[in-house]
Amino acid sequence: MRRYLTPALLTILTLSPRLFALSDPEHGSGTTPAATGAVSAVAAADPDMAADTVPGFLPPLPSAPRGKSTVIGGVIRDVDPVRDQMTLKVYGGGRPMKILFDERTQFYRDGLKKPLSDLHPEEHASVETILDGDNVFAVSVHMLSHTAQGECQGQVLAFDPRNGTLTVRNTLSGEPIQLRVEPQTTIARMGQPAFASAQTGTSDLMRGALISVKFESNNGGGVADEISILATPGSGFYFSGDVTFLDLHAGLIALTDPRDQRSYTIAFDPSRFPASRELHEGSHVSVNASFDGSRYVASKLNVY
Repeated sequence: MRRYLTPALLTILTLSPRLFALSDPEHGSGTTPAATGAVSAVAAADPDMAADTVPGFLPPLPSAPRGKSTVIGGVIRDVDPVRDQMTLKVYGGGRPMKILFDERTQFYRDGLKKPLSDLHPEEHASVETILDGDNVFAVSVHMLSHTAQGECQGQVLAFDPRNGTLTVRNTLSGEPIQLRVEPQTTIARMGQPAFASAQTGTSDLMRGALISVKFESNNGGGVADEISILATPGSGFYFSGDVTFLDLHAGLIALTDPRDQRSYTIAFDPSRFPASRELHEGSHVSVNASFDGSRYVASKLNVY
């Protein structure tokens, strides 16, 4: 998130470019009387800013976006420090992904903290990302001299068991990613006990299945190490939590389940559930639903 100068402050700093570089001989390297006067001028020009200013006269940055982070492995294609963005060619992916960064982003090379200027195109990197609205934001960037690892969560588009080619639509970018599933790749169901306890294997890699994959680079491609099956078409689930979004016209409800702190969007037919007339954002609900390969569909809905 960029920070902007008010016109009054910009004028003061433009007219007094050396005030903050000079030192006062009577007070060591502290702030000069001229600089102190500039501080007072800033406060007079913009009183609303005075209480929140930090050295450099810029307001403090907000905390990083909240939510579940995802690690993406790939090759840096472009770094633009003016627009605070870079592009990453994800292993096995299509078009490069645009990722935003700012002063909150931490940069590392082989575990050692580095400045942004140390990041260059063609770097192999693992980027810890999080969604900030509709944008992908970099929490940290790890430049690597060895094989980069990454994570991908999305929906299976296709799986060819003959050559182990798995194509997944990446939830973050919306782009398909192609990975290779090998005999040593571990596959396990995750989530609610009734679903997780069922037998699994490559048969669960059917079109429409929701999965999470940990993978590593191999000659520019992605090789799956671990695949977690989150939902398969036809599987049933039970959700409970508080309503965070409601659209009765479209028949959509979103809730956050406190058991895993994940948000789920569920389709329902209001005419089938009289209790839906009592729904509003903040309502506590329980929902029995099935996954049809594209969305969760409610078969039972209770409002408390």
